[in-house]
Amino acid sequence: MRIQDVDPAFRHDVLQGLSAEPRAIPARWLYDPRGSALFEAITTLPEYYPTRVERSILSSAIDEIAALTGPNRAVVEFGSGSSAKTPILLSQVSPVAYVPIDISGEFLTDSAAALSDKFPRLPIYPLIADFTRGFALPDAINGAPRLGFFPGSTIGNLVVPAAVDLLRVMSTNLGAGSMLLIGIDRVKDQEILLLAYDDPKGITAAFNLNLLHRINRELGGSLPVDGFRHVVRWNDAEVRIEMHLEASRDVQFEIDGWAFSIAKGETIHTENSLKYGLRDAFVLLRAGGWTPIAEWTDQDEFFSLILAKQGSALSAP
Repeated sequence: MRIQDVDPAFRHDVLQGLSAEPRAIPARWLYDPRGSALFEAITTLPEYYPTRVERSILSSAIDEIAALTGPNRAVVEFGSGSSAKTPILLSQVSPVAYVPIDISGEFLTDSAAALSDKFPRLPIYPLIADFTRGFALPDAINGAPRLGFFPGSTIGNLVVPAAVDLLRVMSTNLGAGSMLLIGIDRVKDQEILLLAYDDPKGITAAFNLNLLHRINRELGGSLPVDGFRHVVRWNDAEVRIEMHLEASRDVQFEIDGWAFSIAKGETIHTENSLKYGLRDAFVLLRAGGWTPIAEWTDQDEFFSLILAKQGSALSAP
């Protein structure tokens, strides 16, 4: 791949992020085809509870969800990935169309094709886009009420102001009368959280380090991947898990003609995963223009699935 063919936003975020203090690269760039495949492998690990627990909640609550949303909505899934949980939803809510949105085009095409085989009569309109930025939904679903589907607690990857902004963008894009079904991870024991993001098999480490391989491949970088290690931290003040790439020795490298130097022990911050209490999650949704109308959780209260309607009920004296 030639550098001039690379997404200019990727180049900008990498060069600016590595020049900043502290260094950080947005988590969305973890998801090239290799990164997406590694993340799907992570979701099957016994230590990674969110996918397993959310799927169980969705399966148990799906009849109630279908009754509350009603039929004939266009289901719009943000960050669809492999759409592993999506068949549970599509099989019960009687949608008129399905729009999966993902930043990884190759992965999106494969998952959309698999869903088309399962639901041959359902119109599917895959959309390659970074849903955290501006995009337009397909004209084919104009006029249909929308049900946004945002599983996996992906909202936790964003700091609170950015999460609120994204929820507002979703409200605008989905339009009047829309609803949102969103997965949100709950606060829990730190040992459970740390293990979920630093598994013994090293798959999460490979997922994180793959970002450096991507930079080298797409931006002509000379990053010494073996000079970094995957590090996970719990930031109690921010109520979040943090993923970092820590230099295990002093390293020097270039990216697209830019020279960088990182000392041993310094890190590149690659991902956040914020955790919310139930009241916190409701406040977040209301701030983003959504009114929660139902919530489901598991027996251990590890995870929440929340259904909200567009519009935040505001009152003042």
